[in-house]
Amino acid sequence: MEILLHPTYFPSISHFVAMAQSENITFEIEDNFQKQTNRNRTYIYSPNGIQLLNIPVKHSKESHQKTKDIRIESDFDWQKQHFKSLEAAYRNSPFFEFFEDDIRPLFEKKYDFLLDLNFETLAILSKCLRMKIAYETTTEYFHDVDTAIFTDFRALVNGKKDLSLFENYTQVFDDKYGFINNLSVLDLLFNEGKYAAKYLKTQKLIIK
Repeated sequence: MEILLHPTYFPSISHFVAMAQSENITFEIEDNFQKQTNRNRTYIYSPNGIQLLNIPVKHSKESHQKTKDIRIESDFDWQKQHFKSLEAAYRNSPFFEFFEDDIRPLFEKKYDFLLDLNFETLAILSKCLRMKIAYETTTEYFHDVDTAIFTDFRALVNGKKDLSLFENYTQVFDDKYGFINNLSVLDLLFNEGKYAAKYLKTQKLIIK
C-alpha cells in the first residue's frame, strides 16, 4: 500500500498505524498551512487528563502560506515547557527513562522551520520504535488524489476527522480518567516500549 500523509509534530497513533502498515510513504509538503491541526501540535496524557502541546509559529501577512515555509516562533521557550509536560506525564511510565536521552535533543536544538522539526521528530521516533520509515515528499499539491496510486491519509492531520478506536493499553493515569484514545505515539512508546511497534501493525484505521 502506498500512502499520502502530512508530517506532524510527534505524530498521533493513527499516523504511525498508517505508516507501520504501508509499503511506501509520501509526505505532503506543498499544502497550505492550516491552524488547529496536528501540523504543529500533539496530545499527551497528563496528570490532569488530555493535554495539548502546541508549537507557536510566526504569523505572516499572507493569507495563504505553505506549511514548508512556516517558521517557529522562538520568542517563547516552548521547548522547555513541552519537555516539562512530558516529564510530568510520563516520568512514572515504564519506558520514559529508557527513551529520554533519545528525545531530549529535540528540546535542546533550535529549529527555524516547522517542517524540519517534524521530520527530525519522525526520525527519532522511528529509531525508538525500531521501524524503518523510508519516504518521499510531494513536489506539487493535488487536491484530488489518484486512488489507484495512493491511499489518502492526509485527513489524519485533523484529529476531528479521525474516528479510529484503538485497543486499550495501560496508561499512567488510566485509574483516574480511563483510557484516552489516539494520543501522540509517545504515549504508546513510553507505556509499551518494544511492544509498541507490534501494536501499531495490528490496529485498524477509520477515515471519515
